Amino acid sequence: MIDSDGFRPNVGIILSNQRTEVLWARRAGQEAWQFPQGGIKVHETPEEAMFRELFEELGLRSEHVEVIGSTRGWLRYTLPRRYMRRRSNPVCIGQKQIWFLLRLLGNDSSVRLDLSEKPEFDHWKWVNYWRPSREVIFFKRHVYRRALKELAPLLELNHVSSRAIP
Repeated sequence: MIDSDGFRPNVGIILSNQRTEVLWARRAGQEAWQFPQGGIKVHETPEEAMFRELFEELGLRSEHVEVIGSTRGWLRYTLPRRYMRRRSNPVCIGQKQIWFLLRLLGNDSSVRLDLSEKPEFDHWKWVNYWRPSREVIFFKRHVYRRALKELAPLLELNHVSSRAIP
Protein backbone atom coordinates (compact mmCIF):
# COMPACT_ATOMS: atom_id res chain seq x y z
CA MET A 1 0.00 0.00 0.00
CA ILE A 2 1.53 3.31 -1.14
CA ASP A 3 -0.14 6.66 -0.39
CA SER A 4 -0.79 9.34 -3.01
CA ASP A 5 2.56 11.00 -2.24
CA GLY A 6 4.52 7.76 -2.80
CA PHE A 7 5.12 6.83 0.85
CA ARG A 8 4.51 3.37 2.28
CA PRO A 9 2.77 3.42 5.71
CA ASN A 10 4.93 1.67 8.27
CA VAL A 11 5.48 1.20 12.00
CA GLY A 12 8.78 1.40 13.84
CA ILE A 13 9.39 -0.35 17.16
CA ILE A 14 11.73 0.89 19.88
CA LEU A 15 11.87 -1.83 22.53
CA SER A 16 13.49 -0.80 25.81
CA ASN A 17 14.54 -2.70 28.88
CA GLN A 18 14.45 -1.64 32.55
CA ARG A 19 17.82 0.12 32.15
CA THR A 20 16.43 2.29 29.26
CA GLU A 21 18.64 0.52 26.75
CA VAL A 22 17.03 -0.34 23.42
CA LEU A 23 16.98 -3.47 21.31
CA TRP A 24 19.24 -3.13 18.25
CA ALA A 25 18.84 -5.88 15.66
CA ARG A 26 21.03 -7.05 12.77
CA ARG A 27 19.29 -7.83 9.49
CA ALA A 28 19.73 -11.49 8.56
CA GLY A 29 22.83 -12.11 6.46
CA GLN A 30 23.91 -8.45 6.50
CA GLU A 31 25.94 -6.05 8.59
CA ALA A 32 22.99 -3.64 8.71
CA TRP A 33 21.47 -2.87 12.11
CA GLN A 34 18.09 -1.29 12.75
CA PHE A 35 15.00 -1.17 14.93
CA PRO A 36 12.23 -3.62 14.04
CA GLN A 37 9.77 -2.12 11.60
CA GLY A 38 7.23 -3.15 9.01
CA GLY A 39 4.41 -2.16 6.72
CA ILE A 40 0.85 -1.47 7.76
CA LYS A 41 -1.67 -3.61 5.89
CA VAL A 42 -4.86 -2.07 4.47
CA HIS A 43 -7.11 -3.47 7.21
CA GLU A 44 -4.76 -2.70 10.14
CA THR A 45 -4.39 0.16 12.55
CA PRO A 46 -0.81 1.20 13.31
CA GLU A 47 -1.04 -0.51 16.73
CA GLU A 48 -2.28 -3.76 15.18
CA ALA A 49 0.57 -3.65 12.67
CA MET A 50 3.05 -3.00 15.49
CA PHE A 51 1.91 -6.08 17.43
CA ARG A 52 1.98 -8.23 14.27
CA GLU A 53 5.50 -7.06 13.40
CA LEU A 54 6.61 -7.47 17.02
CA PHE A 55 5.64 -11.13 16.89
CA GLU A 56 6.92 -11.79 13.35
CA GLU A 57 10.33 -10.18 13.95
CA LEU A 58 10.99 -10.67 17.67
CA GLY A 59 8.60 -13.45 18.73
CA LEU A 60 7.01 -11.18 21.32
CA ARG A 61 3.29 -10.94 22.10
CA SER A 62 1.36 -8.16 23.81
CA GLU A 63 1.80 -9.80 27.22
CA HIS A 64 5.61 -9.55 26.86
CA VAL A 65 5.61 -5.76 26.53
CA GLU A 66 4.19 -2.54 27.91
CA VAL A 67 3.26 0.10 25.33
CA ILE A 68 4.73 3.32 26.69
CA GLY A 69 3.73 5.61 23.84
CA SER A 70 3.98 6.51 20.18
CA THR A 71 4.93 9.45 18.02
CA ARG A 72 2.16 12.02 17.57
CA GLY A 73 2.20 11.76 13.79
CA TRP A 74 3.93 10.30 10.76
CA LEU A 75 7.69 10.62 10.42
CA ARG A 76 8.87 10.35 6.80
CA TYR A 77 12.06 9.49 5.02
CA THR A 78 12.77 9.42 1.31
CA LEU A 79 14.74 6.57 -0.17
CA PRO A 80 17.89 7.38 -2.15
CA ARG A 81 17.28 6.79 -5.87
CA ARG A 82 19.37 3.60 -5.89
CA TYR A 83 17.00 2.00 -3.33
CA MET A 84 13.76 2.89 -5.10
CA ARG A 85 11.96 0.10 -6.95
CA ARG A 86 11.21 1.89 -10.20
CA ARG A 87 9.31 -1.06 -11.67
CA SER A 88 6.64 -1.09 -8.97
CA ASN A 89 3.42 0.73 -9.59
CA PRO A 90 2.97 3.07 -7.89
CA VAL A 91 6.62 3.88 -7.21
CA CYS A 92 7.46 3.97 -3.50
CA ILE A 93 9.69 6.96 -2.78
CA GLY A 94 10.01 6.27 0.95
CA GLN A 95 8.22 5.41 4.14
CA LYS A 96 6.01 7.26 6.58
CA GLN A 97 6.17 5.76 10.04
CA ILE A 98 4.42 5.84 13.37
CA TRP A 99 6.98 4.89 16.03
CA PHE A 100 6.07 2.95 19.17
CA LEU A 101 8.08 2.88 22.38
CA LEU A 102 7.71 -0.38 24.32
CA ARG A 103 9.24 -1.85 27.47
CA LEU A 104 10.06 -5.56 27.71
CA LEU A 105 8.27 -6.99 30.74
CA GLY A 106 9.86 -10.41 30.83
CA ASN A 107 13.44 -11.48 30.52
CA ASP A 108 15.68 -11.46 27.46
CA SER A 109 14.87 -15.08 26.62
CA SER A 110 11.40 -13.93 25.54
CA VAL A 111 12.97 -12.40 22.42
CA ARG A 112 12.93 -15.05 19.69
CA LEU A 113 14.28 -14.35 16.21
CA ASP A 114 13.69 -17.88 14.94
CA LEU A 115 9.90 -18.17 14.94
CA SER A 116 9.22 -17.16 11.33
CA GLU A 117 10.07 -19.11 8.17
CA LYS A 118 12.36 -16.33 6.97
CA PRO A 119 13.70 -14.40 9.99
CA GLU A 120 14.24 -10.68 9.49
CA PHE A 121 17.09 -10.57 12.01
CA ASP A 122 19.86 -12.98 13.00
CA HIS A 123 21.24 -11.20 16.09
CA TRP A 124 20.23 -8.55 18.59
CA LYS A 125 21.69 -6.71 21.57
CA TRP A 126 20.82 -3.99 24.07
CA VAL A 127 22.47 -0.63 23.33
CA ASN A 128 22.47 2.93 24.64
CA TYR A 129 19.21 4.73 23.81
CA TRP A 130 20.85 7.23 21.40
CA ARG A 131 23.29 4.86 19.64
CA PRO A 132 20.92 3.74 16.83
CA SER A 133 20.51 7.33 15.60
CA ARG A 134 24.25 7.36 14.80
CA GLU A 135 24.54 3.84 13.40
CA VAL A 136 21.45 3.20 11.27
CA ILE A 137 21.82 3.55 7.50
CA PHE A 138 22.33 7.21 6.58
CA PHE A 139 18.94 7.93 5.01
CA LYS A 140 17.02 6.84 8.13
CA ARG A 141 19.08 8.83 10.67
CA HIS A 142 16.90 11.94 10.78
CA VAL A 143 13.76 9.83 11.40
CA TYR A 144 15.50 7.86 14.14
CA ARG A 145 16.65 11.10 15.81
CA ARG A 146 13.16 12.60 15.64
CA ALA A 147 11.49 9.45 17.01
CA LEU A 148 14.01 8.99 19.82
CA LYS A 149 13.89 12.66 20.78
CA GLU A 150 10.08 12.76 20.83
CA LEU A 151 9.79 9.54 22.85
CA ALA A 152 12.71 10.11 25.27
CA PRO A 153 10.62 11.98 27.88
CA LEU A 154 8.42 8.91 28.20
CA LEU A 155 11.44 6.98 29.52
CA GLU A 156 12.41 9.90 31.73
CA LEU A 157 15.41 10.58 29.53
CA ASN A 158 14.48 14.24 29.31
CA HIS A 159 17.12 15.05 31.90
CA VAL A 160 19.77 14.27 29.26
CA SER A 161 21.28 17.50 27.99
CA SER A 162 20.46 18.43 24.42
CA ARG A 163 24.19 18.20 23.60
CA ALA A 164 23.98 14.45 24.22
CA ILE A 165 21.24 14.06 21.63
CA PRO A 166 22.82 13.21 18.26
